[in-house]
Formats: sequence, C-alpha cells, structure tokens
Amino acid sequence: MKPDSLHPTRRDFISTLALAGAALPLTSRAAEKSASSAKTTLTPALAGPTTVHVFSKPLHMMSHAETAKLIASCGYGGIDYTVRKAQAHVLPEKAAEDLPRAIDAARAAGLKVEMITTDITSVREPHTETLLRTAAKHGVKFYRLGNWNYDPKLGVLGTIEKLKPEMNALAALNASLGIHGAIQNHAGTRIGGPVWDLYHLLKDIDPRALGVQYDIRHGTVEGAQSWPLQLKLLAPWIRCSDMKDFKWTQSPGKAVIDNVPLGEGIVPHDAYFKVVKELGIGGPISMHLEYSPFEKPPPSLSAADRLTQMTSFMKKDLAVLKAVMAKNGVA
Repeated sequence: MKPDSLHPTRRDFISTLALAGAALPLTSRAAEKSASSAKTTLTPALAGPTTVHVFSKPLHMMSHAETAKLIASCGYGGIDYTVRKAQAHVLPEKAAEDLPRAIDAARAAGLKVEMITTDITSVREPHTETLLRTAAKHGVKFYRLGNWNYDPKLGVLGTIEKLKPEMNALAALNASLGIHGAIQNHAGTRIGGPVWDLYHLLKDIDPRALGVQYDIRHGTVEGAQSWPLQLKLLAPWIRCSDMKDFKWTQSPGKAVIDNVPLGEGIVPHDAYFKVVKELGIGGPISMHLEYSPFEKPPPSLSAADRLTQMTSFMKKDLAVLKAVMAKNGVA
C-alpha cells in the first residue's frame, strides 16, 4: 500500500472539513475497499530505527545553533523543537520563517527534526495550517498537539463526543500534508489523563493521520500496574513516544510527583520496552528533561556550572535509555 494513497487532495480536504461537523470518521480510499484493508490501518508498524530527540523546552533560552550544538555533543540524534506560545524555540506566528531556520541549525549539527511540539487544538486556529504545512515541507513527520479540558457540563463521554468533529478535521489536514498529529497522555484530569479516553476519542480515525504520543511516565502515574493494558489498547495509534522518570514524595494523605533522571525513579522502563517490543511500537522518542538543573535550578548555580551539569545529565539519561532499549531488542 503506497503512503501517497492515504493523502487526500486539497479538494478532498475541504470536503472533509465540511463534513466534520457531522462527526464523520476519516477513512482512506484504500480503507473503504474492504474490511481487511481497514484492519491494516490498525496494525502497529515500526517506523525504522528509533531516533532519540531532546524535547527543547528546558533549552528554549538558547539559540537554535546553541541548542543543536549541545544536543549533538551529548550524543542524541534529533531535536523535538517547541513551536508554541510559551517556552518556545519557534513562535507559531513566525513558523513559516523561523522553523526552517531551526531545522537547518539542527541539520548543520548532524541532527534530525522528525518531531515538534505545538499548541495546536483546532484547524481553525490562525496559524495551524501554515505551521503544519511548513513543518511537513521541511521533513517533520510528527507533531504533538495541545491540550483539551473536560467540560463539566458535558461530562466525560459528552466532551469526547463534542471533540470528535475537531479530531476528524485535524486528521484530514494531517493526511493532506503527510504528517502525523499526536495527543500526549498527560497525567491529570484533562483529555488523555486517564489514557483509555484517547481510545474512545480516536477509535474511528486512521492512526496514520492522528494518534498518540505515549508517555510511560504519565502512564505510570495514572496506571501504576495497569499501564500495559493502556499500551495494548492504544498501540495502533502510537507512532512516537516520550521518555522520563519520577518518584513519589509522600506524606500522610498526600503524594507529590518529583521528576528525576532516567533510571532513578519508579517508571518500569525495562518492562515497558518488553511490551513495546512485543507490540511492535516504533517511531521517534522525545527525551524530556524536567528536573533540576533543567527546571528550577538553584539560584546560586552559575550559568557555566548549570551547562556543565545539564550536559552530564543529558549524557547519562541517554546512556540509560540506550541500555534498556538494547537489552530488550528495541533499535
């Protein structure tokens, strides 16, 4: 099956947007031919060798070239640029000019930019199409979407149903551009927190156009022992993932999440990659660095010492990740 057959023309895209209000699911021409071809879209497929990117949020104060130089020096293969309003390397309204420059800086350092992180929640937002068209043109394959809150008046299922037309429209735009949009499962009470809610939101959508950026850290927070079930349920829609670790800081009646370097927390990375291997989940990985000195560095820490510490931790996290991946046969 040729990937191009999954990408509708501009006319197809506009027609799909018109139908999105009726909550019609996105279907490819190939998927319409038979039930067997429809099932093919629900088969997880490895996306080639896994490139480990660095989520650029904690480095947003650095230039594109400085960021790329640091990440490359630590042995990573790519940058997951923030292209959003806050803590961003590229602002959405400047994506057409600045995103190509950021990607050029990464490539000059020998890095890929297969994935970016955005605030996008709707095709109707002012910069959505320009941003995604620019990203796709310059080789970005995956982008992370923004966040949605549950509407207390509509309830859980009511909110999901209300969002489905928007998901259909986003999927149509993605398919027309040849790019994959992904919702991160983020611990908490918004869409994606429970994880299973993403299945109900996406179950009628072609996984090649829209899916999930699975985060095992957040999956562990919300499903300490049941996360394998979450992973198996969502596997067909997972085309990229996030990596980080945490531990609980506990007191009577309360537990607070404390982000820590990879391998120092309670995220079951070894068990996770065993299931990833079993399910054939692939795609790029975004390394998230959300502990000190990346976030909330001590006031007394100099800029030079902070950079030295960040470099050391970035190398260590990558070594831990590569070791557990190799142990479980995940390339």
